[in-house]
Amino acid sequence: YTREGGRTAMKYVVVTGGVVSGLGKGVTASSIGAVLKACGLRVTTIKIDPYLNTDAGTMSPFEHGEVYVLDDGGEVDLDLGNYERFLDIKLTRDHNITTGKVYQAVIDKERRGDYLGKTVQVVPHITDEIQDWIERVAIKPVDGKEGPPDVCVIELGGTIGDIESMPFIEALGQFSYRVGPGNFCLVHVSLVPVLNVVGEQKTKPTQHSVRGLRGLGLAPDILACRSTEVHSLTLHSFIPL
Repeated sequence: YTREGGRTAMKYVVVTGGVVSGLGKGVTASSIGAVLKACGLRVTTIKIDPYLNTDAGTMSPFEHGEVYVLDDGGEVDLDLGNYERFLDIKLTRDHNITTGKVYQAVIDKERRGDYLGKTVQVVPHITDEIQDWIERVAIKPVDGKEGPPDVCVIELGGTIGDIESMPFIEALGQFSYRVGPGNFCLVHVSLVPVLNVVGEQKTKPTQHSVRGLRGLGLAPDILACRSTEVHSLTLHSFIPL
């Protein structure tokens, strides 16, 4: 761990998803957190939901799934319930970032005159708000102990390429430079389908997904590949990345 100003620098692990939705980003993020906790680290989590709703409270469970209610009354995505159970932590409503919350915070600042008459734009104002929100929430203790956690696992909801997640992708790209490469790790969850006709795994969808991610300014450090069958994926399968 690096020392900055006499304290240990916060580490960030970001989990994104590609190719299709429903690959299990939440379980992957929870599992990564559980492994890190088993190594003796204090872990916190943040879930980013790109929808415009301020929270999940008014969303239909038929469309979005169950709503999870936190101790502070926050109505959030069920993934936060997985985080709490996997890691034995207590999260707050601020650990769930939505597009609606971010835009609401920026508009409130603009109405107060915090931007001193400047033209308020997605870059830099929305992206800066996202980064500031992550840094502010990540240092909150969630395990009943004093002091900030060691690692923050961040799950970005949706799929790479979705238009609503673009501000978050840009913000996370900037954030990786803000915290430094030694403090930022990107895990990309992707699909490796098995075609019934040929009976072998195909890595091309993952290659295109990573290419799109790189084109948006983020390069994955780890690929978590989901497949219906277990095969050994050799290095040459991903050389085009």
